[in-house]
Amino acid sequence: MRKKRWCFFGGMLSLQEKWLNRMADSGWRLVRVGKLLYEFEECGTERFCYCVEFIGQKRKERAVEYHDFLEGMGYRVFYKNANLNYSIGKLRFRPWAEKGGRIAANTTTFGRELLIVEKESDGNPFRLHTTYEDRQAYCRILQKPYLSMFLIFSLSGILMRQWLWGVFAIPFLVPALLYQRELIWLKKQAGTKEQ
Repeated sequence: MRKKRWCFFGGMLSLQEKWLNRMADSGWRLVRVGKLLYEFEECGTERFCYCVEFIGQKRKERAVEYHDFLEGMGYRVFYKNANLNYSIGKLRFRPWAEKGGRIAANTTTFGRELLIVEKESDGNPFRLHTTYEDRQAYCRILQKPYLSMFLIFSLSGILMRQWLWGVFAIPFLVPALLYQRELIWLKKQAGTKEQ
């Protein structure tokens, strides 16, 4: 039996990951994804677990290499979009991305900014980033788009002398601060483990 769900999580990766793991705990395995679609098939409860990874900062070649690396490790991997842009001629500038990935188009990572990684459950938490240093680096990657958008809207407001642009900047500041809080926590945990 199959089940379809239409959901959009945007940049809320942990929310999407928790939802996928709840579906897996209820006996549903992910078999297909679309822009809004998640299709599941019935399986035994708690047989699989999921992790959601942001790769929008990578250039196409590195994103494909990472995808293939994860599949080579025995994981099932799905590309997923982080946006709902349905326009023709999609081209985006990503100032936070690595060199070669700053311009995103249909032929690169546009619409494939996320990886949903599935593994068979072994009772242990599923994390792709296991060391504190690796988790800090990944957290900085997640923080960069929000900081960039906050700065762009803030500077636009200052230069144009329009307070409305500042209002648009605030929603981007909140996740940036949350990631900063997590970075501080990870740094503190890494220091505690070293002692």
